[in-house]
This record gives sequence, structure tokens and C-alpha cells, in this order.
Amino acid sequence: MTRQIGSAAPAEIEQPVSIALVDERTSTMIDDVREGLGRRQKELPPKYFYDERGSELFEKITRLPEYYLTRSERSLLQEQARPLVETLRPRTLVELGAGSAAKTRILLDAMRDAGCGEQYVPVDVSEDFLTETTRQLRAEYPMLRITPAVADISTSLGLSEHLPRPVLFAFLGSTIGNFDAPSARALLGRIRRVMRPFDRLLLGADLRKKRRIVEAAYNDARGVTAAFNRNMLRVLNRELGADFEAARFAHRAFYSPERHRIEMHLVSDREQVVHIPRVGDVHLAKGETIRTEISCKYDRASVRRLLRAANLRLERWMTDGERFALALALPRL
Repeated sequence: MTRQIGSAAPAEIEQPVSIALVDERTSTMIDDVREGLGRRQKELPPKYFYDERGSELFEKITRLPEYYLTRSERSLLQEQARPLVETLRPRTLVELGAGSAAKTRILLDAMRDAGCGEQYVPVDVSEDFLTETTRQLRAEYPMLRITPAVADISTSLGLSEHLPRPVLFAFLGSTIGNFDAPSARALLGRIRRVMRPFDRLLLGADLRKKRRIVEAAYNDARGVTAAFNRNMLRVLNRELGADFEAARFAHRAFYSPERHRIEMHLVSDREQVVHIPRVGDVHLAKGETIRTEISCKYDRASVRRLLRAANLRLERWMTDGERFALALALPRL
């Protein structure tokens, strides 16, 4: 799994969330759940993993021995951040799916040391988690303007037009893999539309590799990923008043070599009916699954095609050889 994104417009998140904003999230969640659980292959959007507990579980996942993605990407950033920043000299860093911003500090340190960093815009689904991350970063980088935003990049970026330029857009963790090809193209297209000629996109991409390595990353021995997967049901129980029994669902994650992607599912261990107010009753057979996430894996050619479809051009390809890649892209004029 990779870091996902949530919903709402950008705001200083220390301010109270308006009733209208909460109502909009609830309404969107109801529509998403009704539509997803009404499909032949039931599914739920991965953005609903991320309440405060879900965000904390994800951070634990990134430190697991099986989960190579974070370590590989961090190593690449440590190697590449300073030369990239010295060349691009971004005044603003916009990070989509910021989480705890652990890896982001590598970029922020490089911008600070190069004397070019003015603003950081972390975008994330979990407001509570983002609040704590912002508090820590403001203490660590007192000269940097930090303007956090809770946003759903699957529909709109909601960014200010008055960001200091050039902007480096960072979409790390291979979060792009959580979107199927049409959705990924649309998302990158939204980023492209707010980019100017000297802006750049830094995209993290998990590479295609042996099945056993990929599957181990999503089936850790400690069961943290299983707890993270089930946490989505607890989010729906709390926010929608559903009555999912999380313990009645098993975690399953498997790699599809044909589609070059991981699929993560929750498997019903019995025939059951779940009641969800304003959605209705959901009937599940024993062994029936709810798909909660996909995570697509890439190679250079597939990333290039994805960028080209969004009117972006691959400028630089940085990789550790077999596990992970960073792609730097610029707008095609």
C-alpha cells in the first residue's frame, strides 16, 4: 500500500473544520460506499484507510523489514535531492500525500541549504495527523512558510495560484500506483494544468520485480498491514454508523503479474449482512471479498507513457537498479 489522499479544500488546519466541510465528506463517503459495495467485485476507496489510527499504522508499515518501498525511496532521495534542488532551485515544495513528511525532510533540508526554500504545502487525507506533522515541521523549519491542506486530488488539487515559483510537486511513495490507468492519467493531468514552464514533478514509482518480494511487502509477518486493512471498516463504522465486525474479515494481498499490480482485499469469513445507514444492507457470502486497494508497479516505459498521456515529459530517470525509481517530469509545451 502507499499513501493515499482525502477530501476537502486547502486550509490552515489549526482552524476548526466547518460543518459544511464535514457534511460534504460524509456525503461523499456515502456515495463512494454505496457505489463501491454495489459492484459485482465489491470495493472501497483506499482514501478511507486514513483516520489518525490508519495513518499511524501506515507509518509503522513503512518501518517493517518486508516493506522495501520507503527505504529504497529514501536512499534515492538522499542521493539525488541536493543536485536536483541546486539545479531546479524550487521556492515552493508541494507534496501530495505528505503523511509524517519523514522523507520530505530530505528535500526540505536541501532547499534550506541551497537558500531557495520559501514555502511547503503538505497535502494529506488525515487532518489530525497532518496537524501534528505541521506542528513538528514549524518547529524544525521556523523560516519556512508551511501551509497544510486537506484535499482530494482525485477530483481537485485546490492549490493557491500565488505559490512562489518555481514549484516542485512531489508525489512520492508510488502513491500513483493506487490509481488505475485512466485515473492516474487524469490525476497527473490535473497536476500538469497547474504547472508552469519552470515547475517540475518528482514522481516515486515502485518497479516491477519478483512476485515473492512484492507480496511479502503487503503481507508482513507482524500483521500490521492486516490491521491497517481492517481499519477501513472501523472508519466506516465510526463515520457512517455501519456495523462491520472487523474481526470477521481476513486480510488478503496478492500480485497479478498480468496487470503488474498488487490487489488488497478483505475476505468475509462467513455469510453476513452489514447495515450501513443511508446506504442500505450489504450482503456478503462466505469467502466474498471487498477490494480495498490496488498498487500498480512500473518500468521506465510505462512511466513515460503515463506522463506523456498527461502532457508531461520525462526529464530524468533515477533508480536503485531494481526496486524503486524517481521520475522527474516537466510540462510539455
